[in-house]
Amino acid sequence: MAGVTNAPFRQLCQEAALAGLPSADDAPAIHATDVPEGVFVSEMVTSRALVERTPESMRLIQAAPGEKLRSIQLYGVDPATVRAAVRMLVTEDRADHVDLNFGCPVPKVTRRGGGAALPWKRDLFDAIVRGAVEEAAPYDVPVTIKMRTGIDADHLTYLDAGRIAERAGVAWVALHARTAAEHYSGQADWETIARLKEAVRTVPVLGNGDVWGAEDALEMVESTGADGVVVGRGCQGRPWLFTDLVAAFAGSDLRVRPGLREVTRVLRRHAELMVEHMGEEGRALRELRKHMAWYLKGYPAGGDARRALAMVDSLADLDEKTAALELDAPYPGAAAEGQRGRAGSPRTPALPDGWLTSPDIDDRLATLLAEAELSVSGG
Repeated sequence: MAGVTNAPFRQLCQEAALAGLPSADDAPAIHATDVPEGVFVSEMVTSRALVERTPESMRLIQAAPGEKLRSIQLYGVDPATVRAAVRMLVTEDRADHVDLNFGCPVPKVTRRGGGAALPWKRDLFDAIVRGAVEEAAPYDVPVTIKMRTGIDADHLTYLDAGRIAERAGVAWVALHARTAAEHYSGQADWETIARLKEAVRTVPVLGNGDVWGAEDALEMVESTGADGVVVGRGCQGRPWLFTDLVAAFAGSDLRVRPGLREVTRVLRRHAELMVEHMGEEGRALRELRKHMAWYLKGYPAGGDARRALAMVDSLADLDEKTAALELDAPYPGAAAEGQRGRAGSPRTPALPDGWLTSPDIDDRLATLLAEAELSVSGG
């Protein structure tokens, strides 16, 4: 979700979640204060860049206005650097929650031994997680992890990693039910979430993968025993998904089904928040371009209109191009539902030479991992 879950988008999602809290009429047996509206996690931040306080890393951890729970997701491959990054976040009161990313399958991350590749090295994984927890614990800041099932079908890591993280004292473990090799293709294997739930007994287990709507979330929890769900691609271009999720878990049948006019209003607000966040209208609109196809999924907007919106460079330009759409078009139903964002095909994970030979780290790999802290940003 790099480039997606910045402060403006998180603000939209949080506002949507609050709209899903039940009223007395919706669910008289449930009080709104009993229904969590979720945790909205930042873009992945490289621990080394954060320790060095690069301008981009400091922007990535910037909280959204009114953000009640500041959740920062860290990437790191060196235990000392991850420790230092967590120490900075907690001692300077910059985070209320730290999530460690062990799920990224992007080649620039895994070829350096990071992301979904790292749990294969059990001692390294243990050192990173334990160090982060030890730094955060005195400040009552919970540390959590997100991971994949493994590198590929022959190198599954999630059960061992879940137990290691549990012993290290994490607040929860989240599992994207795909291997790195599967990338975002095919169908997530929710059965692995159930197996992890059986293996990890003392902390919550959250499930991730193919949660495209509220009914998917309810089904995942029911079929796997998961304690909650993690949403990634499912919310791209539809922050109102969190209205549906909060309502569904509260027992309400409230669901948001916006027509195109309502979608463009959300898109305009997203643009305004991006401009405020970045302080530069042109850059903000360029960053927003990737969201256009997601917002318009299933709605009547021809190829010319979509291409034009993918090139907007100002708020005035956005207004002109959205005004030309069929704004009275209603919610398109199934066409707007289901998979969104990247999918692609399975691929052989990019890994350091000799990575799979042993779960131990030798001197050569230790040097490589140190260099990885310098060369990776985002994911």
